[in-house]
Amino acid sequence: MIRPMVDNDWERVSEIYKQGMEGGTATFNTECPSFEEWDKGHIKECRFVYEEDGNVIGWVAISPTSSRCVYKGCAEMSVYVDQNYRGHGVGTALVKELITQSERVGFWSIYSAIISINKASIGLHKKCGFREIGYRERIAKDKFGEWQNTTLMEYRVS
Repeated sequence: MIRPMVDNDWERVSEIYKQGMEGGTATFNTECPSFEEWDKGHIKECRFVYEEDGNVIGWVAISPTSSRCVYKGCAEMSVYVDQNYRGHGVGTALVKELITQSERVGFWSIYSAIISINKASIGLHKKCGFREIGYRERIAKDKFGEWQNTTLMEYRVS
């Protein structure tokens, strides 16, 4: 079941995010933000969790790409799935729900910057209608000290 994220979901949401940090291919961050920091940086209308048997097993949210009013319909997406549930359609369902709901509230461009070695995430995005729009070479070092590229992907409302 997909439902809007509520503040009380943060403990599970942050646990899933930490799994992504530990894996080294989901984010360059090395510390999980506090709920207050995370909350300030993400758009409130477009935060969803996937719940199974009362347990949050995945989440998706968007953050603004710019504070300029001309970019109010553009956002960057984050999607994370508990490591024990990957490959079962949870991420696909979350991304499709986010696309549908974000269009309803006025977003026309959803963007993702994916660490290029994360082939599963790139595949998920393509499956959900994103297209590759470029890459950034040697943009940051991962948690192991290795330079990584990011693949830039975008979903545009037609």
